[in-house]
Amino acid sequence: MISAILSLALLGLGLGVMLGFAAKYLKVEAGALVQEIEDMLPGSQCGQCGYPGCSPAAEAVANGQATITLCPPGGRTLAQALADKLGVNADLSTMQEQAPQVAFVNEQLCIGCTKCFKRCPTDALLGANRQIHVVIKDACTGCGKCVDVCPTESVQLRDVPVSLETWHWPKPTELPMAS
Repeated sequence: MISAILSLALLGLGLGVMLGFAAKYLKVEAGALVQEIEDMLPGSQCGQCGYPGCSPAAEAVANGQATITLCPPGGRTLAQALADKLGVNADLSTMQEQAPQVAFVNEQLCIGCTKCFKRCPTDALLGANRQIHVVIKDACTGCGKCVDVCPTESVQLRDVPVSLETWHWPKPTELPMAS
């Protein structure tokens, strides 16, 4: 019995050391441009751009396979920053500036089918079969995948409510110059 435990422990330790060396010496380095673009993206991993996360989206933008306007949460500001970084012209006329949104579950309509939280990429929905679901607002990225699969339309996207944590000083408007 002790020899079996000891041999499994030594086997686990040996494989762990081998994996550590492999991770260090066989590591594939990402390009510097891809890393810089990934750092510019919001990092919410929401999938609204059509890619499974910000890392594949950054790689697609760097390789020219995706447009610079692919990130809805980043908005016009991110698209312009990406255009400046890549040295391309940006047509931002088609982009809509939208406020951050989170999912909301209408408890009167929710039947507890569990389709919404099975689809949520960030596990922001909580509930069980035939029970009302709730949204963890801090985890919700506003991707809208839960809204698409809800059969009763009880899940909706709403603007993030303004609180002390989410309030930002508004940008100043330009005043006319006095003559």
